[in-house]
Amino acid sequence: MDQLRYPVGMQTFSKIIEEGYVYVDKTQYIKPLLSQGQFIFLSRPRRFGKSLLLSTLEAYFEGRRDLFKGLAADSDGLDWTPSPVLHFDFNAENYSLENGLEMLLNGFFGRLEKKYDISSQGLSVSQRFRNIIEAAYQKTGRQVVILIDEYDKPLLDIEEDKKLYEKNQRILKSFFGNLKSMDRYIRFAFITGVARFSKVSIFSDLNNLDDISLEDAYADICGWNEKELVDNFAPGIRTLADKRKEDFDTTLKELRDYYDGYLFTEEGSRLYNPYSILKALKKMRIDPYWFDSGTPTFLARRIKNMKIFPPDINGKICSREELIAVGLNDRNPIPLMFQTGYLTIGKLLEDDFYELRFPNREVEKGFYQQLLPLYVPDVRDPFSPFHFYLFQKDLSEGRPEDFMKRLATLLKNIPYDDHYESTYRAVTYLIAVLSGTPALAEHHGYNGRSDLEVFTSRFIYVFEFKYNRSVSEAMDQIHDRDYAGRYTLDKRPVYLIAANYNSDKDNRGLEYKIASVNA
Repeated sequence: MDQLRYPVGMQTFSKIIEEGYVYVDKTQYIKPLLSQGQFIFLSRPRRFGKSLLLSTLEAYFEGRRDLFKGLAADSDGLDWTPSPVLHFDFNAENYSLENGLEMLLNGFFGRLEKKYDISSQGLSVSQRFRNIIEAAYQKTGRQVVILIDEYDKPLLDIEEDKKLYEKNQRILKSFFGNLKSMDRYIRFAFITGVARFSKVSIFSDLNNLDDISLEDAYADICGWNEKELVDNFAPGIRTLADKRKEDFDTTLKELRDYYDGYLFTEEGSRLYNPYSILKALKKMRIDPYWFDSGTPTFLARRIKNMKIFPPDINGKICSREELIAVGLNDRNPIPLMFQTGYLTIGKLLEDDFYELRFPNREVEKGFYQQLLPLYVPDVRDPFSPFHFYLFQKDLSEGRPEDFMKRLATLLKNIPYDDHYESTYRAVTYLIAVLSGTPALAEHHGYNGRSDLEVFTSRFIYVFEFKYNRSVSEAMDQIHDRDYAGRYTLDKRPVYLIAANYNSDKDNRGLEYKIASVNA
């Protein structure tokens, strides 16, 4: 029987330890971090354990050794003498408000000024922060520890509001400028976020900031590798397997396919998303929890506006330099997709170039679910005739005619000014993938590559699409290049579907023809 307590959404180390929740030990990183440098930056995706890491560091620097009993840090020969800790959490504010960032900082500073009995009247953000650092040092006689969580949220949340974005950028630059000028009072500073922005000049004054995001030594500092998962959560996985009427290894494979796959250096482990795993084991159901908790949508809009074919996102190549530091306004959205967790390292190529890919099914499916409503009505509406389930049912029950008729009707909902071949191809591919069926885009064969192949347990579908051409040309290509030949020995019926989208305003719409092999 699973008796584990799952700390879903919990980010306070002391609460997890004191109340008996499962804690995956990451305290072995404290000692190397202390010798790493004075100012450290770590980029990891949202909901990946950064806040818990900072809370763990806070407990250490406060000298709370009782919380670390039995953990790696307890036997690492560390200095447990308390230091004053200034912990700034940028998660908990609505930055769409004009003064959201100022209100957050005023709250932080007000509490600290009261604690250290100092005045803030007439002072700027920069001056107040500087006074707090100095007062904490003078009143305790010890250098200050500064922990800053999700520093970039005031930018990511309002990326499309240029005026507010630039205002928040200026405030953050002023805030962070104190770290270098006050370094004699600072023992250690650790900053986390989704991205390290190179072109917004926030860190321009902090030239000794040590970015450990892509260093092998810290590859597993957040997230859980499979050994950590099994060692800590085997009873929960076993209970989930029993509920699904599967054996342990089958359920573990499903968890791996859905939540594993993040890789931050070529020498690191494949990592699971902690938030999604905890939700799945607590609820006893494998679902896309990471996206349900809210993710930034501006990257999906960029992919759509740049007319990038969705399956082409997998396999994109970026240099190490591009992945380390990006700008929100960069034309290429792929590096920021890596830092925000949409993409991860697939493999290392020559000369410090990486091939990127979706880390797992949860992220791929979730991203596509964000992307599709940018083209057509939301197909997640349970009352819609275009709901995912209905498309899935058409394919799983061998009704390609109904699938194509539903698709043709859906495409009529595309706004008149968005009729491009990229739109048509993207919608068709996204519908097939989100219908819950395995799909391969541009599948390479011995005599060419098909546009799309979709597989269900009972049927196979081979698609060829044209734009302002003809259905006959598309079907001839399927036959001439023998796209279905690779399934000759497969017992499932194969449907060949040729389609053409005509963008002419007098005859706009999808036309199609269906043929079958062994059906």
